[in-house]
Amino acid sequence: MTRTQSPSILTLVKLAFVSLAITLVPQGVWSALIVTNLRTSPAVPWSVFAMAILVVVLAQYLRGRWGSTNTAAARRESLRATVVSGETFVWAGLAGAFSITALIGVWIVLASVIRMPGSVLPDLSKYPWWTAVLAVSMGMAISPLCEQAGIWGYLQEGLERQVSGTTAVIVTALVFALLPHPPAGMALVPRVLFFFLVGLVFSTMAYLTKSILPGLAVHALGLLAFFVLVWPHDTDRRLVTSVGTSFWFWMHVAQAVVFAGLGLAAFGTLARVCASKAPSDEMIS
Repeated sequence: MTRTQSPSILTLVKLAFVSLAITLVPQGVWSALIVTNLRTSPAVPWSVFAMAILVVVLAQYLRGRWGSTNTAAARRESLRATVVSGETFVWAGLAGAFSITALIGVWIVLASVIRMPGSVLPDLSKYPWWTAVLAVSMGMAISPLCEQAGIWGYLQEGLERQVSGTTAVIVTALVFALLPHPPAGMALVPRVLFFFLVGLVFSTMAYLTKSILPGLAVHALGLLAFFVLVWPHDTDRRLVTSVGTSFWFWMHVAQAVVFAGLGLAAFGTLARVCASKAPSDEMIS
């Protein structure tokens, strides 16, 4: 992979601006649309369909459907929505699933030691069920789509052109960690550390596969697991009970350790699979 010796500040600023716009602007638009929809006409979930159209239009633009040949090709390459082989997808999925399971254990351990505010899906019980289902589905989809395209597509692909692969992975993970994440009100340091680990999983996956598609699938399922199974119960977690340290605390410590090991092993296999399919100049640096 060709890299410049000294990346220009202007190039990096432009890269950061474009990638963060792709990541954050559509999510802001969705928030405004769904709030307006629920306040004015909740029986008709028009915001979901409006957002779906906007996502399709944005995806077509980023995939290079419009514009000059050169700029369209550049956008398409930067997006990295590249179909990978079945073997690559399976190993990337396993590496991601093991890693997310380990991170669930890490989160629960943190929540047992540090009081978490808890994070639950908004109460949509007073709205028609079809509106609630469509709104939650879009909400669960828009974040992975935007973050994978902006952070692990545009940002990381651009960084890999300027710096080493290792540096690109770390910087991309750090940028992701500094973005706003649920649950609201969580202490800054554990939040940044935790989401840096999450970012490393997706950054490594994108670097090895040169695609955001495996990460997109893992991201969506992982987010669903946290929203439904993990965050709603944070306020009930305890490190110490009346009979001593909670049994479940140590179970989740074991969960984090065991699945982290499985994740590292799966990533090792993924690296070998990707190396066997990639040109020599795209090997891990």
